[in-house]
Amino acid sequence: MNRTDRLYALVEDLRAIAPRCRSARELAARFEVSVRTIERDITALQESGVPIYAEPGRKGGYAIDRKASLPPLNFTPTEAVAIAVALSRAGDQPFGRQARSALRKVVAAMPGAEGELARELARRVQLARPQDEPEVRPMGGEGISRAIEEALLRRRVLRLDYADAKGALTSRDVEPGVFLGGRGGFWYLVAWCRLRDDVRVFRLDRIAAATVTGERCPDRPLEGFATDVPEMVVHGTVLD
Repeated sequence: MNRTDRLYALVEDLRAIAPRCRSARELAARFEVSVRTIERDITALQESGVPIYAEPGRKGGYAIDRKASLPPLNFTPTEAVAIAVALSRAGDQPFGRQARSALRKVVAAMPGAEGELARELARRVQLARPQDEPEVRPMGGEGISRAIEEALLRRRVLRLDYADAKGALTSRDVEPGVFLGGRGGFWYLVAWCRLRDDVRVFRLDRIAAATVTGERCPDRPLEGFATDVPEMVVHGTVLD
């Protein structure tokens, strides 16, 4: 990576985690340069008017005003195809519609030649699925996934009609915590159930109805939604 690309990437990296900060040592490891090089880069950016400031203390580092404007992002054809491959493996997933919409925007924003190159490369990348590999199960009835997405985004209480393994239906208000992808292609909602006064795991294809209420969820630590679903290893989704 040349210095110009690194300077831009530094701004992009700090903006992505704002208002949190990264230390010079973390940035140096991230960009595979020395701490001294990072310090010179930060000074150059500050002198050019980029609003980067230093946070003092043991857990301090460099941070950026999130309102700082950036030029449009330019994705390479290989980056666009990498996103497409990841989406094709995901099947139906939470925020899947938005993900596919974002990919279309990425390709549409690419210069003409780059966009065509990405499309040509994508045609040359094919995926085969073993016959015994389970397909992703339905995310539930019409609007179920969208209601959960909205409740998670707006931090609102959900009202569910839920059927247990024997088909018995109960209505309950829940405080959504985590969207969880499980083995066998099933998706689950991990939530605080007010009916049971405890954390419960709801399989999406057993949710008969989901309504977003106007009540805001109380703050609960994310760690409180830890699950004991058997044979499941949980990995978080990170953006930085």
